[in-house]
Amino acid sequence: MPDQSHVAGETIGQRLKRLRLDRHMSQRELAAPGVSYAYISRIEAGTRQPSVKALRRLAAKLGVSADYLETGSDLDAGSARELRLADLELAVRLGEWDDVEGPLNDVLADALSVGDQPLALRARVALASIALERGEFTSAVSLLEAAVHGEPFAPIERVEIYGNLGRALAASGQPERAVELFESCLDGVASAGGDASIEARYATLLSYALSDMGELGRAEEVVRSALERVGETADPYMRVRLYWSIARLAHAKGRESAALQNVRKAIALLQATDDTFHLARAHILAAEITLAREDVEAAENHVEQAERLLASGAMGEDLLELTQHRSRIALLHGDATAAVTYAREGLELGRAAQPADEGRATFTLADALSLAGDVAAAKDSYERAVELLEGAGHWHMASSACRMWGRLLREQGEEQRAMDVLDRAAELGTRVTPEGTRAAH
Repeated sequence: MPDQSHVAGETIGQRLKRLRLDRHMSQRELAAPGVSYAYISRIEAGTRQPSVKALRRLAAKLGVSADYLETGSDLDAGSARELRLADLELAVRLGEWDDVEGPLNDVLADALSVGDQPLALRARVALASIALERGEFTSAVSLLEAAVHGEPFAPIERVEIYGNLGRALAASGQPERAVELFESCLDGVASAGGDASIEARYATLLSYALSDMGELGRAEEVVRSALERVGETADPYMRVRLYWSIARLAHAKGRESAALQNVRKAIALLQATDDTFHLARAHILAAEITLAREDVEAAENHVEQAERLLASGAMGEDLLELTQHRSRIALLHGDATAAVTYAREGLELGRAAQPADEGRATFTLADALSLAGDVAAAKDSYERAVELLEGAGHWHMASSACRMWGRLLREQGEEQRAMDVLDRAAELGTRVTPEGTRAAH
């Protein structure tokens, strides 16, 4: 606990200097990214007021809370620990991860040492959020499983925790476990009297996990059942999630008319809420569906709407999708140079994501290279795309990539290899039966 003997009348600069000297640190040793030793010198001299971010970073290095550094207020050990964690949780939610992971691990170790399980749970959940955003799915699974180990099963109170755990399981190659978890959550919600909003969230997550397993028909049934139970709810977001899921599933099965109909419903609901972020994502999905129909004008309109709504703030998966859509639009316009440029940008983004995303980006690049006349590179890219998409269980798209690959081989006079690739396309296309269940192997 900080020494309180010097608190009365102490300025932030005086407190910062006292704490630094107590820890035998120089201003250079206390400096952190964005907080130079010269900046620290001005704070201690009283000529500069520290920003919230600077307070947080300095407090973390000094082992106190940002609140204590700013106000000098005294708290008991448990309250100080909780305040410090709350400050770190806020940083995670704001996406300010620099210098947060270490202090979070320190808080976790501290909480475990005194047997503060609720605080340890929160610290693990915050660390898992960082791991998920970085694509470190195995680490996220370990943290979240440790967080809920020995805790009562509470699917209503812990939707975010179980949702993130299921997402991490599916992304780490364990979709079966994700399905089992989400089904248990749905059963738990139902046995507690039911909550339409929470059921809709779990149904959506379950549909994604089932899709990853190739169980498209079963996934669609889950979503439609949830939509029927929701009815004309006053919560538009609940219905948006479900319409979105149906659109996604229909698109995965090549039923573009049904996909477009449902994504339009989602867009209409989002327009009524003024939720620009999710409205932008709905336009991104609509662009993908209209591109599958080769409706280039509509696709361009959806991409432009999405980019306008995101105001150049697209990141991660959204940026990957928009870049790939731009490449596909260039393809439909016959602009090989732009198509290849966008496709290569998309591939760089896809390599940092999941194998399925890299597979889709590689498929886009293969089409662009084919249009550009770089046949050898196009054939290699088609082969790699099929490998990635098949491995990720995206058989419909893998089949499409095979067909394009086979067509290119046939144009090059490689008839026998083309026949082999087209046979593979047909086999991939039958891996999911019309009812959506896995075909026997």
